[in-house]
Amino acid sequence: MSAWFIALRAIVLREALRFVSQRGRFLAALVRPLVWLLVFAAGFRAALGLSIVPPYQTYITYEVYIVPGLVGMIQLFNGMQSSLSLVYDQEMGSMRLLLTSPMPRWWLLFSKLLAGTAVSILQIAVFLAIAWGFGIEMEPWGYVAVLPVLVLTGLMLGALGLLISSTIRQLENFAGVMNFVIFPMFFLSSALYPLWKMAESSPLLRDICAANPFTHAVEAIRFALYLQWNGPALFWTALSFLVFMALALWGYDPARGMTRRRAD
Repeated sequence: MSAWFIALRAIVLREALRFVSQRGRFLAALVRPLVWLLVFAAGFRAALGLSIVPPYQTYITYEVYIVPGLVGMIQLFNGMQSSLSLVYDQEMGSMRLLLTSPMPRWWLLFSKLLAGTAVSILQIAVFLAIAWGFGIEMEPWGYVAVLPVLVLTGLMLGALGLLISSTIRQLENFAGVMNFVIFPMFFLSSALYPLWKMAESSPLLRDICAANPFTHAVEAIRFALYLQWNGPALFWTALSFLVFMALALWGYDPARGMTRRRAD
């Protein structure tokens, strides 16, 4: 068996066991989007008056519209939670042992991202099943078509969390940084309301949202669930992943990045 696969399997299993032992994390990942879906959606729908949402040109409920945004929310929070575990591993010293293994550093960190992405997809599957139980359904084949997109968006948001974790010196400082990243990214995106609707109130706000990588991740998920192709959203999501990953690799390089300054 290849040493590359052995390392990947060990990291994925470790992350899976950690997730299974943290039942509160799983419940929180479901309760958060369900509250938005079942409680706040009614108020937002009444305020925005959404009945036809371009570019689909079809009548959909507001609950159906925000499901892709809430799927992105799950991956966003999961990426931050994974980075929190990295900060904890750094304080405990296990991260240093991992990075000193003979395997390339980029493969070890990429394996961590794949493990976190797999966990987020499991959470999303349960969330979509619960939403379906409440009558909020997507295109049947959309549930299949969205899988590769979820892998890409999960890697991108996980790489962002990985980058953030490389800059944190202490576990106590992580909560403030996480909130500073999560809430602007989520609310300044198309997760809850379309960009064309946002442009009616503020073109500048619309431009800020359009530059948000999370917006492109949400749009890639939304189009995939509707069995439509969105090349620009996929391109910018992939580009964001490469940029975040490159910066995270630099941050975890003991010779140049943040890890060295933390040790100092």
